Amino acid sequence: MRRKFSTRHALRLVKLLPLFLVLAACATGTIREKLLTLPIIDGATYVGQETCAGCHEEKATALVLNVHGRLSDTELMGAHRGCEACHGPGSLHVDGDGDTDKILQPSALRADEAAAICAKCHTDGKMMDWTHSAHALADVSCTDCHTMHGEESAPGYLKKSDPELCYSCHQEEQAKASFPSHHPVKEGKMNCSSCHNPHGELNTEEQARDLCLDCHARYQGPFVFEHAPVEEDCTICHDPHGTVANNLLQQNEPFLCLQCHESHFHTTRISGTTPATNVAFSSTDANGAPITSFSGTPGDGTNTTIPITNDMNLTGNAWQMGFGTKCTVCHSVVHGSDLPSQSAPTTNVGETQGWPDGGTGLTR
Repeated sequence: MRRKFSTRHALRLVKLLPLFLVLAACATGTIREKLLTLPIIDGATYVGQETCAGCHEEKATALVLNVHGRLSDTELMGAHRGCEACHGPGSLHVDGDGDTDKILQPSALRADEAAAICAKCHTDGKMMDWTHSAHALADVSCTDCHTMHGEESAPGYLKKSDPELCYSCHQEEQAKASFPSHHPVKEGKMNCSSCHNPHGELNTEEQARDLCLDCHARYQGPFVFEHAPVEEDCTICHDPHGTVANNLLQQNEPFLCLQCHESHFHTTRISGTTPATNVAFSSTDANGAPITSFSGTPGDGTNTTIPITNDMNLTGNAWQMGFGTKCTVCHSVVHGSDLPSQSAPTTNVGETQGWPDGGTGLTR
């Protein structure tokens, strides 16, 4: 009986767990939202766009070319059209000889008040997450980026084109866009909105890495041997806005890899004496015979054979040679591989690709 009572209460706690998580997130500030306040003009009534045009003829003429002025009554769903849709009822403004305190001026309002006016219509699509966005939480107003009057000269009635508009605030990202390794933003092949939704977060409803994989699909896998940072977040290793290091890496090799793979700090270790005839790369050929020399063709086209002798000792700097160079010399497929240690198969002694016939790959 007691066991049944405990099980019933446990099931109730499981059902309430999502509610507890939401409450905890709100208490700790994990869930953040900008509260919008719609401004009003007490005692004012609507007078119609024709009345506004009596004084603001230039604005009224420009509104004809603007999408806000071309909306039909069916699209407005009962809302007032024309100037007063954004500026509020204008009777007190008209009766007060143009008193600007009796009319709403979105550019002079607080960011949350201006956004509340826009949000009366713009609440779907990419605008639906505005109250949770970094711009809203930083008190960026709609009028900081958009102009509502006149013909649409830039997409979305932006005051400047993308990325110039974004760079007016995000100057650090503008500098990174000129680093040696960068996405082709300044070349005009993409812009900030290719990855970012300025009214929300990134242009993805999944993980951030899924946005990267829209273009870099070859790194998606699945692989037998996954690289953990690739599965978690590409920005652990890469800075998408631009870097001095190649391939948008946060740092050059091997310093980036050593942030996680601390065992490779053994580069400071002093090596012992090992004859070259007793190491992995010089064992036996496909027929089992000892390999006694290396053969190669230098730039002059002649075939050169270098014998292996016991005098070729890997001494002194062997650990520095093994671990102090670029990690991708050996781990050439760092995003993931079907081979151990993210390595690629190399040409074996039989001059064929892969592991058959006694191959001497990177990870024997």
